[in-house]
Amino acid sequence: MLRVLTLATLFPNGAEPNLGLFVERQTRALAARPGVEVAVVAPVGLPVWPLVRHPHYARRAALPLVEDWNGLRVHRPRYRVWPKAPQARTAAAMAAALLPVLRDLRDRFRFDVIDAEFFWPDGPAAMRLSRALGVPFTVKARGSDIHYWCRQSAVRAEIEDAGRAASALFAVSAAMAADLAALGLPRDRLFVHHTGVDLDRFRPGDRAAAKAAFGISGPLIVTAGALIPLKGQDLAIAALAHLPEDAHLILVGGGPERERLEALARPFGSRVRILGPRPQDDVARLLAAADVMLHPSRSEGLANVWVESLASGTPVVAPDVGGAREVIDRPAAGRLADRTPEALAAAVRDLLAAPPPQQDVRAAATRFSWGRNAQELETHLRRCVEDNPLSPRERAGARATGAVGNAATFSLPPGPSPNPLPGGEG
Repeated sequence: MLRVLTLATLFPNGAEPNLGLFVERQTRALAARPGVEVAVVAPVGLPVWPLVRHPHYARRAALPLVEDWNGLRVHRPRYRVWPKAPQARTAAAMAAALLPVLRDLRDRFRFDVIDAEFFWPDGPAAMRLSRALGVPFTVKARGSDIHYWCRQSAVRAEIEDAGRAASALFAVSAAMAADLAALGLPRDRLFVHHTGVDLDRFRPGDRAAAKAAFGISGPLIVTAGALIPLKGQDLAIAALAHLPEDAHLILVGGGPERERLEALARPFGSRVRILGPRPQDDVARLLAAADVMLHPSRSEGLANVWVESLASGTPVVAPDVGGAREVIDRPAAGRLADRTPEALAAAVRDLLAAPPPQQDVRAAATRFSWGRNAQELETHLRRCVEDNPLSPRERAGARATGAVGNAATFSLPPGPSPNPLPGGEG
């Protein structure tokens, strides 16, 4: 039996049900594997009273300490955060608060490995907990945990320390792995671990009928993601000026840019809608209705919405950032375009003029299954447990489970990363 402790600061909860959905889905797929048991620790950062009464924190403070979430046992221990304090303290504070919780949990659930889901702050916290508890740890790079946080020198040092100490390093794309290698992290422990997609939820349908449900008959372009400058929704709105007059743009997501984007959209009237955050089922309906998914981000690891769009039969237009080439790898999958309104619009027009068959688009997404994702993750975690120098265990028992998988070690020739560290998040 392989027992895994999943450590994730971004994990869905009652206050933020869309937070880290991809982590939840990965963890559920891993827990469904025969011979694997999983417990989730999703720490909740809270400030001292009276700051904890602020609406930003109050909903988090009301979360239960332990709950069953979609079949997973989730522990939500608290740790102290200090607004506006140096962020480099966060991982150490988290680890100090979690250590007694994990010691108690290990009496009942003797986990073999800690699988940290983000490089910051999860990775450095997992490093400290690993040393204290004598279990190996792994950590995954997804986007902003490298592209944004490595801009802060103290945080970057913590990230590099965790990367050197981890038994395995996972990256959501080869481009993301290149960025880790550029930090000097050990290449022999670097693995590309692509995301999965729910092929049952995200699937093609009657596009005309789906658009009619939104009151649209002409071309529909959808942009999904947090409303922050990095995601470039302003470019999507500007691109609409270069598209047919009956084309509509729907933005899905919430964030601090909403008011500015609404002002930019006002001249287009009803041709632009900003819907705010939506549940996954609503996003699936929108992607199935869209003719094109436009995603003009400045940087990404490997955006989940790229793969979700393809699974829905909808081609993607995106700049050549992060793992875009690994997803948009054939003409049916969409187009890579320069990050200007004119170039993005030209790519959209190209797809509107000759729409690829929906099943051909979907075929580009079938390799991104949660089953494959979980199989590869289990294989890597078992190897980490078997090779653990901190706390040797009976290796024959681990091998007897017959774990399979074939995710290759990442390798690069010597030299700088082909994808320099841009700002932003994945």
